[in-house]
Amino acid sequence: MLKTRILVLLLILVLFAQGCASQSSSRLIDARQETVTKENFDYYLYYPEEYEDEPDKKFPLLLFLHGGGESGDSLVTVKRNGPPKLIARGKKFPFLILAPQNPHRKKWWNTRALAQLLDTIVENNRIDKNRLLLTGLSRGGGAAWEMAVQYPEKFAALAIVCGMAPAPYAAWIDKKTSIWVFHGTEDESIPISESEEMVGKLKSMGYDVRFTKYPGVGHDSWVQAYNTEELYEWLMQQSRENLN
Repeated sequence: MLKTRILVLLLILVLFAQGCASQSSSRLIDARQETVTKENFDYYLYYPEEYEDEPDKKFPLLLFLHGGGESGDSLVTVKRNGPPKLIARGKKFPFLILAPQNPHRKKWWNTRALAQLLDTIVENNRIDKNRLLLTGLSRGGGAAWEMAVQYPEKFAALAIVCGMAPAPYAAWIDKKTSIWVFHGTEDESIPISESEEMVGKLKSMGYDVRFTKYPGVGHDSWVQAYNTEELYEWLMQQSRENLN
């Protein structure tokens, strides 16, 4: 009986020792892994009539980011709204317009890839780097805010239409960037409070912000916003060079 108890005790001690050894084998290591994000963008690139007539001139460029409804693999849907729609109807613009398509129907814009695409277009065309302009609606408006936060010294002006806004990071946007925000008061998809909070935060910190509210308008405030001729006149006035 005594021998049995001794054997049981020895077995418990062995198991306990093994458990301690197992716990002591955990470790913390340092490591590094380079990751690569690739994205395939289809896009429209609009050239103003003056581009060919004035071969020595550099032009502003407007990056337009569409909403969620135009995402996917049919580029023609990008013409449903915003500047691409107006171009299809015959409107002339005094600047280049880059209008890529988000290939993912249910994913956010890949803003890092967008920045790479934009840089490539700028390097291969006669673009004034001090006059890069950015606009977006709905999901594209949210992506435009994100790009302004992530690349604060890239854009001369932002025109955001009913986009979700990263208010906690408002201070990351460069104060030299001019901003115009549009939103419908009855927007049930992205409430106007998103823009109100962001605009309020920016103004409290001394940013140059314009805010246009459309009473009684829902989520499609982009119809009125992009039909505002003053918007394009305002965009043409913006340059980072003037603010340095």
